[in-house]
Amino acid sequence: MTTYSSEQVRLRPLTLVEDTTDQVLVGDPETATFITVPPAGAVVIRALQRGASMKEAALEAEASAGEPVDVRTFVEALHELGFVKGDDEELTETTTGPKVQRTAPIQQRRWVSTLDPSWARPFFSPVAWTLYTAALLFSIGSLILRPELFPRPEDTFVFENRGLALLILVPLSYLQTALHEAWHWLGARAAGVSARFGVDRRLCFLVFETDLSQLWSLPRRQRYAAQLAGMAIDSLLLAILLAVQLVGESSSLPLPRLVTDLAAAMAFVTLTGIAWQSMIFMRTDLYGVLVTATGCNNLWEVKSLLLKRAMGRRLSLEQHKQLAQAHPRDVAVGRWFRWIYLLGIPLALAYYSAFHLPILIGALSWTAEGLSGEPNRGRFWLTFGESLAIYLPLLLVLITSVKARLDRNSLHRGRV
Repeated sequence: MTTYSSEQVRLRPLTLVEDTTDQVLVGDPETATFITVPPAGAVVIRALQRGASMKEAALEAEASAGEPVDVRTFVEALHELGFVKGDDEELTETTTGPKVQRTAPIQQRRWVSTLDPSWARPFFSPVAWTLYTAALLFSIGSLILRPELFPRPEDTFVFENRGLALLILVPLSYLQTALHEAWHWLGARAAGVSARFGVDRRLCFLVFETDLSQLWSLPRRQRYAAQLAGMAIDSLLLAILLAVQLVGESSSLPLPRLVTDLAAAMAFVTLTGIAWQSMIFMRTDLYGVLVTATGCNNLWEVKSLLLKRAMGRRLSLEQHKQLAQAHPRDVAVGRWFRWIYLLGIPLALAYYSAFHLPILIGALSWTAEGLSGEPNRGRFWLTFGESLAIYLPLLLVLITSVKARLDRNSLHRGRV
């Protein structure tokens, strides 16, 4: 029989969410670290949070589980996760803060929580969601009834000078992306948690993302608004852009051609963004919704291991152990999600070929033509400068790809 002393264990501010009947989601929102534990583990944590000793926590856990619980091993696991305060924790947090888990190659270290939640909640009220839904239905109806409004890649070239057109469109597309990500953050603040921003990639795509890890400290039903917030504001923006084009074509209130052309270009950017976020196999917004709806904890890793095994590739001992310890729900969902992911790769490439490749080809042909002249001419340097701004996102994709690979190699060397 294991004996416990009367010593107390000081835990960091942990959250506990009754995710299902057989598991409790425990995490440290500040470091973005979350795990699932059985109900008896939650009893131990709650007891330690109240200031109970390890002996008292063990007695409570045994009474809850109906059998002895190895509290010492459990506490050691909590310590390895960084859930236990050290003797110098208060000094460390004052100077450098707790170590935050990074979820993207380029990412803020601090959480952004400057807005009071009461200011954010009206944007996610029932009235607001009715507006977002109405905007989406308006956009769908407009594109069905007026198919000529459907955005096309050539809409992005609003000027004969393609470089100038893209030079204007690229900052506007960044603003649209910033609005999308800011709405995720706004949704998180409305739910009472914080978020942070970062830069990552999906295959050959540069993506700006909002880390919503702190949503895991909330019950599942409270996570959906922040996860769908970006697509909600995209739907509203798309409806406005389509409405501008419809108004511009009317004889009663004609708008300048440049205004309607810019609206068409931004409609293309917004619609392709919505299409992208709908690809659940690329860890997009709807992937987050899928994870929440299915109650999975580590679907992406489990999917990768199941797919690797199905393709006949050998798993390492560590990967075998990880798959054996995976929650049955992750394994069940991963069995069919792995095939969606596999089929989704050519779909993502088709998406790129249909929407992005024509723009890239048009831009490259314009660049080649402009740089073919003499370097002492103004057009040469104008083309050179505009090209740098246009191709910067592709350069960032390369940088994040190399950085992620270096991080993986460094982690692998650290385990050897």
